Amino acid sequence: MISFAAAIEPLRLANRLSGRALYDWRLLGEGGASATCSNGARLALDGDLLETQRGDTILVCGGVDVARATSRPVLGWLRREARRGARMGALCTGAWVLAEAGLLDGRRATIHWENQDGFAEEFPDVTLIRTVFVEDGSRLTAAGGTAAIDMMLRQIARDHGNELASRVADQMIHTSIRSEDDQQRLSIPIRIGARHPRLAQVVARMEANIEDPVSPARLASEAGMSPRQLERLFARYLGRSPKRYYMEIRLERARNLLMQTEMSVIEIALACGFASAAHFSKCYRTSYGSTPYRHRGGNGAAG
Repeated sequence: MISFAAAIEPLRLANRLSGRALYDWRLLGEGGASATCSNGARLALDGDLLETQRGDTILVCGGVDVARATSRPVLGWLRREARRGARMGALCTGAWVLAEAGLLDGRRATIHWENQDGFAEEFPDVTLIRTVFVEDGSRLTAAGGTAAIDMMLRQIARDHGNELASRVADQMIHTSIRSEDDQQRLSIPIRIGARHPRLAQVVARMEANIEDPVSPARLASEAGMSPRQLERLFARYLGRSPKRYYMEIRLERARNLLMQTEMSVIEIALACGFASAAHFSKCYRTSYGSTPYRHRGGNGAAG
């Protein structure tokens, strides 16, 4: 719902502040009756998957479990409208739907950071950019949350000037308009709650090397410290050993792939630096209280 409102409200405010109907929109969906948000709120639709007009932009809004919610009629409609020349865009996990329809092949696109691991595995022909929004020709993608505000402000500025876009931002108490280059996630020091440059360097190295984990000794050496110093640093700021923290990062990546893709458990294990499915399963159960097989089955994902 945040992504949806963040896309619509800048357009409404542009109309209000300009005193003209600069933009109009319709809510379409399969069946044409209503759509249910992830928080349970229901929105009345303006119609089924109707033929759009020349010059229209289609924005696909996606929520949780988007892969299972993506239907053949929706994919067929998107492909047909793209062939007719519609500009195609997506909010949050809606990028998954466009990619599934083949409409992002050879393009740059973004998606919510939580879905990036699965997206990269499922759609290798799409260049994943980890920023708040991406515009590549006639394709627009916003990462989710409030990122749609920035993407729509960019469109308003392009259509009607920076002054109007700035006035819209002021109305929304949006004090800093992000660009296409801004990253989605907070910096590592903010995320881990510690502004220690060497610690941030090591954590960044861990996050960048999931499939082939780097040994604690090498991490320490690259950061210019001894393994014992590295241990003390992690214990002081993060309350656990480097080995344990690294394992948590790898298991979080594995969990994302498990929930978001149809990769086999052994494929996920190897992609996250585990030598065998048995070792992966043991570590996963210790951390999450369930085996990867049961976790996937319990969440309704494909086996």
